[in-house]
Amino acid sequence: MLALSLAASGLGLIQPWLTKILIDDGLVARNMSVVWQVAGVLVAVALLTMAIGALNRWAYVDLSARILFALREDVYAHLLTLSPRFFAGRKTGDIMVRLDGDIAEIQRFVTDSGLALVNGLIVFLGCLGVMLALSPMLTLIAFVVLPLQITYLRFMRPRVERATRALRARAGDIAGYLIERLRAVRLVQASRAEGHERALLSAHNAAYHDDLITMQLTSYFTGAGPAFLSGLATAALFVAGGALVVNDALSLGTLIAFSVYLARASGPVQTFLGLYVAAERARVSLDRVRELLDHRPLVRSPANPLSLPDRPSGEIRFESVTFSHPERREPILADVSLTIPAGAKVAITGPSGAGKSTIADLLVRFYDPDKGAIMLDGVDLRHLSLGTLRGAVALVAQDTVLLNATLADNIRYARPDASAREIRAAAEAAQLDKVIAALPAGLDTPLPELGATLSGGQRQRVAIARAFLQNPRVLVLDEATSGLDAATEAALTEAVDRLFAGRTRIVISHNPRALQGVDMELVLDAGRLRIADKKDFLNR
Repeated sequence: MLALSLAASGLGLIQPWLTKILIDDGLVARNMSVVWQVAGVLVAVALLTMAIGALNRWAYVDLSARILFALREDVYAHLLTLSPRFFAGRKTGDIMVRLDGDIAEIQRFVTDSGLALVNGLIVFLGCLGVMLALSPMLTLIAFVVLPLQITYLRFMRPRVERATRALRARAGDIAGYLIERLRAVRLVQASRAEGHERALLSAHNAAYHDDLITMQLTSYFTGAGPAFLSGLATAALFVAGGALVVNDALSLGTLIAFSVYLARASGPVQTFLGLYVAAERARVSLDRVRELLDHRPLVRSPANPLSLPDRPSGEIRFESVTFSHPERREPILADVSLTIPAGAKVAITGPSGAGKSTIADLLVRFYDPDKGAIMLDGVDLRHLSLGTLRGAVALVAQDTVLLNATLADNIRYARPDASAREIRAAAEAAQLDKVIAALPAGLDTPLPELGATLSGGQRQRVAIARAFLQNPRVLVLDEATSGLDAATEAALTEAVDRLFAGRTRIVISHNPRALQGVDMELVLDAGRLRIADKKDFLNR
């Protein structure tokens, strides 16, 4: 692409010189042979320039797109390594703006600046050389304002930074607001809050509008100032050049050719000055993306991971485990030591807010214990690769996440290599037969975002089918039947017990109906995880 750009720039340098020959040696000398010859060369140069320009455009779009996609994929891949704690403290809309607008701004600068700098430098030096050859005095007049332009841009640069940063933040606020409210549209409608929500969006838009006007005016005057100074220099050039032509010290063709070369040289100069400001906008975006990349994952796969025993067991052992969240004063687990036998069905209960779901997070290593270790079949979870661990421990949460994909794709999500026969077997095992029969294309029916067309029980069955297809050693049900009616809950509990018989099942719930048939009940309270006694059963 650079080679094509340089070729196009070289051809562009030829045209003004041909114009000078056309005027001085053809028109002024009244030599039509020269006029025809130069006109023919101009047509050939124009055709060649068009062909090179088309190739250059293709190369530019191809390269720019691949750089943009690579940047976005790298940042997205990094985000997927971060813990839920990071996303809990971030607006989704702000992350989206950084993934879209900010990365695009970086890509534009990365792709355009190097090419514009090298290409512009070739054009500028070529034009400058010809201009000096034509008239050193006019060349000096043409560029006398350059120091003033640079000084002006240094004055404007911090203002561009502040305006850019404010506008990016406003865009993140609006995106975050829209994502949150569209997800809560049922609440908005049920609360008759449509007018209130429109007023809130109007307030967001008004703030964005003010920052947008500030940004646009700042950008306009940043470019208009140097352009005005260039206009002054051009006016002075024509006054001085006109005087030279009138006094026969300069030919008319030379003045016209000089003015054309000046116009060609002004383009790169304006590009260089624009890059000075564009670098500031790119730096703002780079800082915003770097803020994401600077967040390090709380957990990582070990450099030399161990393997689980070939014979699956599913025994879980807590060895002096202590864990706390930074925002909580008291630890969620305090020096907990106990063993969950392989193949047992174990309930974990406790008051709301005690941290029962945190145990599920620890078992799949969203977090690591502050002290102590959690063992799976005798292996410390921290010594397993994340892929191995999360394949061995399946988590079915209260809010089943379904993606905007087919039902089959949602079931196979944890096992993309699963065959159609395995997917159907998993669906049938989770008693999804009636759901599949009611869908227009069966398993190949696309589901809307969050599986909104399915009931809560149906979504939970999809989650169970997904876990069954994963074939884990340990199944963790974190309030998985919460909010379901008694009949649906009983059916799901029976399906889980049937499908995962002989495997370790951990049922985290405060609902007594979900705890039927457990082999052991553990109570989490005030950082202690202990085996329930008769008093606990009476209280329940």
